[in-house]
Amino acid sequence: MFLSEAEAEAALRDLRRRRDELDRVIAEHQLYLELGRRLGAPTRATEPVAHRPATPDPLSGAGIAPDRPPDQARAGEDLVAARRHGRALVAAAVNLLHEAGRPLHAGEILQGLTALGFDLPGHDPVAALNTRLWKRAVPGGPLKRLGEAVYAPAEEDEDLG
Repeated sequence: MFLSEAEAEAALRDLRRRRDELDRVIAEHQLYLELGRRLGAPTRATEPVAHRPATPDPLSGAGIAPDRPPDQARAGEDLVAARRHGRALVAAAVNLLHEAGRPLHAGEILQGLTALGFDLPGHDPVAALNTRLWKRAVPGGPLKRLGEAVYAPAEEDEDLG
């Protein structure tokens, strides 16, 4: 059975909403863990990490087969980690915009993200953040671009219309 165009669009909207909710929850948990690490809280590991077998994560595709060469395993883990960091960064930016209750410039968002413990490497972190936010400011995305490096949550624009 095939979906109608309206049903497919509704399903996509629902999936994007759920993805944004998950991104927010993931960002909150990552921030919590990072704060714990920075404050020097003891970790609760029950067994050494080196002895744990790689187990696949069905949602992220993480988990490297033990027979892969170490450099390929590391590259796959780095890619997954980078994507998680990018999603967490955008989710935290959306949370900052919600908290501010007004549109913010990428520089203001960067200040808030830095206060939360995020780090954007590079010679121009504001430009790097602006690029990430600009890529997520698409129809159905979590952000709306209002001007040069100025963003608001997408929901605000939908509520006004």
